[in-house]
Amino acid sequence: MEDSGIKKQNWDVKETELFLEILKELDMKKCLDGRKVRNNKLFKVAHRRMTAAGYHRSVDQLKFRWKLLKSAYYKCKREPHSPAQTKIQGWWRYEKTMIAIMESRHPLVGAVVSSDRNDEHTEDSDGEASMLPWPQRCSDTTTHNLDVIVGIKMDPEMDSQLRIGFIGAGNMAFGIAKGILSGNVLSVNLKVSAPSSRNLARFQELGIAVTHSNVEVVCGSDVVFVAVKPHLVPLVVSEISQHVTDRHTVVSVAAGVTLATLEELLPARSAVIRLMPNLPCVVQEGALLFARGAHAKQEDGALLRSLLQHCGLVEEGPEAWIDIHTGLSGSGVAFVYLFAEALAEGAVKMGMPSALAHRIASQTVLGAGRLLQDSGKHPAQLRSEVCTPGGTTIYGLHTLEQGGLRAATMSAVESATERARELGRKSAVGSRK
Repeated sequence: MEDSGIKKQNWDVKETELFLEILKELDMKKCLDGRKVRNNKLFKVAHRRMTAAGYHRSVDQLKFRWKLLKSAYYKCKREPHSPAQTKIQGWWRYEKTMIAIMESRHPLVGAVVSSDRNDEHTEDSDGEASMLPWPQRCSDTTTHNLDVIVGIKMDPEMDSQLRIGFIGAGNMAFGIAKGILSGNVLSVNLKVSAPSSRNLARFQELGIAVTHSNVEVVCGSDVVFVAVKPHLVPLVVSEISQHVTDRHTVVSVAAGVTLATLEELLPARSAVIRLMPNLPCVVQEGALLFARGAHAKQEDGALLRSLLQHCGLVEEGPEAWIDIHTGLSGSGVAFVYLFAEALAEGAVKMGMPSALAHRIASQTVLGAGRLLQDSGKHPAQLRSEVCTPGGTTIYGLHTLEQGGLRAATMSAVESATERARELGRKSAVGSRK
């Protein structure tokens, strides 16, 4: 039995027209599987837009209104020449829009709806997102699912419908894939390509499809991560370029390869994003910074942020910061490992067993990082809180300062940043040859 508060809605004409236009814009037809709504999140988007327009309806009220509209539509289909005794007052005002929504649909899973189905008692479903098929050729994909992609970009919480491809099967691709699968995206909607099978087994263990064809990945994906070595980017992007369309977002994780280089290799007005992750993405504790290209919109960035939210910290900034981030966090991970190793070796020198020393050093780095992140305090403040006058810590810090640790670390970040910039200049020259 329906809640009486849901039934007594008293919708006016303008409100219903707006509601239908929102559903039409969000491409409701692509979220229908037979008589069931496959994605409850679409109604959440509609709810937010209705609220923004000044109409305060709950998600359940929107779903019930849609149910009545569908019932009226099916009743009119069954009895086209008789007065439609529907539950919708002034049905004729909405009939044209309902026909546009219902009769041009092509459901994701290929379900066909007969017009003589009795839909009056059908409940909306909050079932799992439809599993999208992988197209075998690119010839029919230039507009495939474009409206759905637009809808997803407008509300990244709907990203469960996305098809995501990885070109390259290294550690970065694996870490990002694991993070994405921790969200709404199903493993059946991911595919990975690599020239050899050496690294593909771990992706298969996650339920991800694998292939040796980069073109196959692009043709079956909406978001494509290019995760190959920097010197291979021009070759790989040139190979896939003719298959990249306006429905694609291309995300490069190659160090030093600039947005300008990528945009030069890809079709005009391609949506390109440059992303710099780091190794801890593998355990969903990464630090990721991305920059959008000239034709990547704000919603493209919001979509990427939504996909990567389980990979760790995700930030957006200008491209000039990407190389700095490489030195700070991409290479900085190795700097921290070196320091952890030195901590452990110091303990070994003083008589502690090596295995125990390395476990304690690892936990020390982990705990210090967590406290630094959670407290929100400046590192210098936390450092001073550890020191006591004449205590062990201030003596140890004095020794580190004498050894030039601070200056050496700053120089290391500078050197790594400059090297990233140098690689960027080389990739730009290489792409023009």
